[in-house]
Amino acid sequence: MFKQKDVPVFDIDGKTPLMPTIPARANRWVKSGKATPFRKKGVWCVRLNQKPSARFLQPVAVGVDPGSRREGFSVKSAKRTFLNLQSHSVDWVKEAEEVSSQMRRARRFRKTPCRSPKKNHDRGAFLPPSTKARWQAKLRIIKFLMQLYPISHIAVEDIKATTRKGARRWNVSFSPLECGKSYFYAECRKLAILELFDGYEHTYQTRQFLGLKKSKNKLSKDFTAHCVDAWVLAYLTVGGGSIPDNQNVIEFIPLRLHRRQLHRFQPAKGGVRVPYGGTMSMGFKRGGIARHAKYGVCYIGGGSKGRVSLHSIDTGKRLCQNAKPEDIKFLSYNSWRWCAA
Repeated sequence: MFKQKDVPVFDIDGKTPLMPTIPARANRWVKSGKATPFRKKGVWCVRLNQKPSARFLQPVAVGVDPGSRREGFSVKSAKRTFLNLQSHSVDWVKEAEEVSSQMRRARRFRKTPCRSPKKNHDRGAFLPPSTKARWQAKLRIIKFLMQLYPISHIAVEDIKATTRKGARRWNVSFSPLECGKSYFYAECRKLAILELFDGYEHTYQTRQFLGLKKSKNKLSKDFTAHCVDAWVLAYLTVGGGSIPDNQNVIEFIPLRLHRRQLHRFQPAKGGVRVPYGGTMSMGFKRGGIARHAKYGVCYIGGGSKGRVSLHSIDTGKRLCQNAKPEDIKFLSYNSWRWCAA
């Protein structure tokens, strides 16, 4: 598990986020009975047991630096930087859709029961599944952060796709990118105030003015890889000090859950194709955070023959595959793996 610099605080109802506090103060609240600790998808939070002395909320912004393989998120107010998060992009949908289409065509030739072909999509409103999955992943992260912090602004670096005359392979990605970001912007405007910034005119020049450096290694886990630009975007929105007071980065890795399939791709002995996939393991939601007497806090994997596999939250490595359900205490639902970068 990662070490938190700020603890999200919730009102008495347990749903309304208030301004975060430092861990030392949160511990004092818990010991005195003023607050109750709990975890929200792996993040340690506190819920107040009495009405707060004030509910004044400072403007809080989340900066979003989109990327093809890694993406940066930074949540800050004018006084503090609450969280820096680097996320892995969802990049497996295109390949999965191609395999799914191939297997569906093969089933039709085998004269097995299958659904009737769908009508052609309306190309004017159709968004490719891989493109939609990428932008929906960003939305899920923003919605989750808005559950933890009282975010009032969403600052995004506006991606601009340019076409090249005669470059067919280059231009083929123009439409999905433009349609994807338009969909993303429309959804963000439903959540908070959306601020768009130009990559060079705003992000780059502001970063140079503040004297902040950016790493050329796009796969680096350091703050200077992606979170520095996300921090600059949030800084342009809510202001504050010119030096990031918190450069700790949390790595955010989405869990790939294999949805239920009609059967496995390859038949077993005797030509039998057994069902495959699903998101439940012996009554537990896969990916959910649980506590085991031997392995401590971990997350739920697959299940077979009445047993459950458990995985490390930090590394994703499988700890065991024969845990008894009665030895597992389910803590919270989860769709990601958190670890300190």
